[in-house]
Amino acid sequence: MLFNEKHVLDELRHYLPSQTPLKDFIHHNTLHAFQSSKFYDAIFKASKIFGFQATLQLYEYRKLYKIGRIKPEVLEHILIEIKSIERLEEWKENLLLKKYDEHNEPRVGTLRSHWKKEYHLDLDTLVQPFLFRMLASYLDQGVSIWNFPVGNKNFLDSIKELEQNGIASLFNSNRVKQLLFSEDLSISGLLKIIVGNESYFEQYLFDQQFSHKGWSGMIATVEEKPETLLSPKKISLNDVIILELLLEIDHLDNQLGKNWKPLCKTYTDSPINLFAEIEKTELQDILKIWQNAFEWSYYDEVLAGIKQLNASKQANPISDTKSFQALFCIDERECSLRRHVENIDTQSETFGTPGFFSVEFFFQAQDAKFYDKLCPAPVTPKYLIKEYNVSEKRKHDALYTKKTHEFITGFISALSFGFWAGLRLIQNLWRPKMSPAISDAFAHMNMQGQLTVENKAVTDIENGLQIGFTIEEMAARVASLLNGIALTKNFASIVYVVAHGSSSANNPHHGAHDCGACSGRPGSVNARVFATMANHKDVRSLLKSQGIDIPEGTQFIGALHDTAADEIQYYDVSILNEKNKLLHLKHAEVFENALDLNAKERSRRFASINTKQNIKNVRLAIKQRSVSLFEPRPELGHGTNTLCVVGK
Repeated sequence: MLFNEKHVLDELRHYLPSQTPLKDFIHHNTLHAFQSSKFYDAIFKASKIFGFQATLQLYEYRKLYKIGRIKPEVLEHILIEIKSIERLEEWKENLLLKKYDEHNEPRVGTLRSHWKKEYHLDLDTLVQPFLFRMLASYLDQGVSIWNFPVGNKNFLDSIKELEQNGIASLFNSNRVKQLLFSEDLSISGLLKIIVGNESYFEQYLFDQQFSHKGWSGMIATVEEKPETLLSPKKISLNDVIILELLLEIDHLDNQLGKNWKPLCKTYTDSPINLFAEIEKTELQDILKIWQNAFEWSYYDEVLAGIKQLNASKQANPISDTKSFQALFCIDERECSLRRHVENIDTQSETFGTPGFFSVEFFFQAQDAKFYDKLCPAPVTPKYLIKEYNVSEKRKHDALYTKKTHEFITGFISALSFGFWAGLRLIQNLWRPKMSPAISDAFAHMNMQGQLTVENKAVTDIENGLQIGFTIEEMAARVASLLNGIALTKNFASIVYVVAHGSSSANNPHHGAHDCGACSGRPGSVNARVFATMANHKDVRSLLKSQGIDIPEGTQFIGALHDTAADEIQYYDVSILNEKNKLLHLKHAEVFENALDLNAKERSRRFASINTKQNIKNVRLAIKQRSVSLFEPRPELGHGTNTLCVVGK
């Protein structure tokens, strides 16, 4: 089988997880390459190719059955439906008692593992630490104290310049230094040295690249979409593979001298077709039946609960007159807060909608150098919202200055700031609190600043983006959201637009806990922009002509819920009329009580919090957890999700 380099690189890009850098963090389906297949076909094939454990293990299903989480009557119903009533007892015995070989030998990894078996060398351990440091340094976005020495060229040319002009060589082997500067340097040429037989090249590259735990997927994404970096870099999967192959040859030469041959000189197995159809097995049938029974046992409980709830609502109908309404993101962490709000105030009404609130734009904070994308990943905004009239400067923590890394100022800083830092560390242990060094959900936008929501002149353009929205554009977006959630009549006096974000002192993936619909950022700007649009007199006139008549006394207020600290902040409260100001005080108390209950509910997941103590103490412990340096996972907010209800 001839090796087609371009085809294999395209295949790698297709199967690698396409996660962007953390600038725009969106949760991604890592099995996106299998989305065209049916569910069970997809997960079993992915499991065989890559070794993923895509279901619970057999003993776990049997344990769930034993404790009643999987109901016998549900399991029997599914067995009769799939295998017939005549074979019920036979298959029931298979499910409960029969032993199966559950060992899964994945296709990816088998060829390259031969280095360990034949030469007792772990190339991953030898190569990857250096490779990843080089990648991190080259792709650095201004976090590092020292810049990459050659940042204006593509990755491979930068490596060549470093090797040519550096004091020390990046490699040990003279052969590798010569290969780096050879005119015919290519993946194919290097694979011929390492692997030998062209039929195995594709298999080897998949083995190599899927050992990286995310780096290769990110490189492939950056290559395709360089704008995902604030400071774009010229890097390609091709260049990274070439460097890694050079490093492998370098370590093989250094460790074994001339005592090694291309892998296929001693590897006798035939090349594997990585993506060939997999064999259907009885174990797959067993796992499929168990999973269906587990899910339907759960559905039965949920549907029974909904039936009971509907019966309760029919017996106690709720008035059309609402005390207030609140729009929340469809993020699952907002669902519990909505539930508590509606339980405390039964006349309130909450809605779920994607947390960018149908207003897609880039946002530029005052004095900021870059734009923040505040809409879903697939959307490319044409609008820019700018922040202005911010009087206070962003606070900074003197302990976190890069001057501490310089020779003289570093020495002085160590003597002066060192004791202070030690005291702060002890204080944080017992009484953690918010500081400028912490990722604060409320700091994304200054609540006192103003926003360029309305576009008043077609010439208001910056870098190809229209500053603000026209009246017609505002009305279209407000109508889209209100029609989507079926809120077109019976408006309350106040409608809260509640975005969400998450604070964290020590979570490198904190963007994963902000709003996914806002590209991994807090949605405070979106909430405030939407509220401004919905309050606009001319927008309401257009909405009225479309059948959405918002009463003059109804006012929209933006807000942000910090899902880690369980705190809420309201925006532009000063616009409320006298009646609504008084109502807002009552509603704010409802939200506070709901946040208490939400914190109490969340606290069950945290071993460090006594859930039986006073509810205010639980809430305080939740807040302290969100700003504690010792809590890399302060929220655990995306766990235990099993259900999504779509509908009015």
